[in-house]
Amino acid sequence: MIRRDLDLFIDNHYANNRSALLLTGARQVGKTFAIRRYAEKHDLNLVEINFYEDENAKNIFDKAKNVKDVLLRLSAYISQPLIKGKTLIFFDEVQHYADVITWIKFLVDEGSYQYALSGSLLGVTLKDIRSMPVGYMAVQEVYPLTLKEFAYAIGVNYDVIEALHRAWLSRQAVDDVVHDSMLRVVTLYLLTGGMPAIVQTYIDTNDIQAVQAKQREILALYRWDIAQYDPNNKLYIDDIFSLIPSELSAKNKRFILKNMNEHRQFSRHENGFIWLRDAGVALPTYNVAEPKTPLKLSENHSLFKLFQNDVGLLAAQYANGIAMQLLNGNININYGAIFENLIAQELKAHSWDLNYYNNKKNGEVDFILEQNGKVVPIEVKSGKDYNRHQALNNLLNTKEYDIDEAIVFGQINLHIKDKVLYAPIYMVMFLDKRQPTDKIIYKPDIDAIR
Repeated sequence: MIRRDLDLFIDNHYANNRSALLLTGARQVGKTFAIRRYAEKHDLNLVEINFYEDENAKNIFDKAKNVKDVLLRLSAYISQPLIKGKTLIFFDEVQHYADVITWIKFLVDEGSYQYALSGSLLGVTLKDIRSMPVGYMAVQEVYPLTLKEFAYAIGVNYDVIEALHRAWLSRQAVDDVVHDSMLRVVTLYLLTGGMPAIVQTYIDTNDIQAVQAKQREILALYRWDIAQYDPNNKLYIDDIFSLIPSELSAKNKRFILKNMNEHRQFSRHENGFIWLRDAGVALPTYNVAEPKTPLKLSENHSLFKLFQNDVGLLAAQYANGIAMQLLNGNININYGAIFENLIAQELKAHSWDLNYYNNKKNGEVDFILEQNGKVVPIEVKSGKDYNRHQALNNLLNTKEYDIDEAIVFGQINLHIKDKVLYAPIYMVMFLDKRQPTDKIIYKPDIDAIR
């Protein structure tokens, strides 16, 4: 069974809250399975209503007068008793009937049952909800398996991951045997990605062709969603989605509308990029003009890279033969985009904002993070030229930026030189978005106006 941090999150939510839980995210990231597993683990009576598979389920709510009316209709609809205190009512595919969300406040207030909701494209759909039940429903974004979760899934020992974490914190090199093995884990992750069904397919078969067939199915589902949910702009959005691999393989990796049409302008197609972002299928990484905090002040939303939500899906869109090239260690320089995509989705899954830096004078740095009031620049290297990073050096040598440390991730063991931490790419799993631990206590003097 694939172990996920999401399972612990769901356990903690229901242990400490009466509120409902809404899981949102792209297709096939494991939302529905996580709710089912929670119900099974806690021996709950699971009542599952799927608004995609059964359009008549909407009748439970249509013309209902109050919450008692809804529960009466629900009990009749499912033809089974609702057990107070032992029932989890799960509304799945709620993007097909988002009005159910407006009922959650009243259902939670009634108090007899637990509630869970799940759906895809909710970043798009929720904008049209009449009333969000603030305080009555927690919302959690679900992503593909992280690299750490993937490592556990394929059998990497928990103690090994803990030892790697200690090495990261103490800035110590990793044992060569462990290091080489973890690089092989990364290579496999680049091919499979983190979609749970695809990872399970690999675990069951070890068949890369079977993995790629599953990946093509998911990509087809994404294109179906594009056609269904934005019919007026579906061709533009599909063009953007299809161009992600080639744009990332370009020299500067920035998304350029000219590659779609010479006369297209960003303002005309901005909604298409926003749709892909809100649907969870793409990860825009915005340019910042200055590597200074707060980064948001110099963020430019018309200059960006567009990464795939899952590195395995990105690899599946490249030409035939990439699987063998990766497995044989023949990493073409153009495949550096795949390594960058891995870093992007790991950062996103750990709640980092995605930014990069590009300046004519200083050059381009792959990622720029903001941590505890400091800027942390990151470079990603797929080959052996990890010591070449002139743009990174330019930032470090600019006193006004006051950068304490930069990170270079690559197929290298951990070591430090000057202000640069060279780290194996798998250690991105430990790059946590830490918050200040000290309390911030402030009591103003208002005696004069009491």
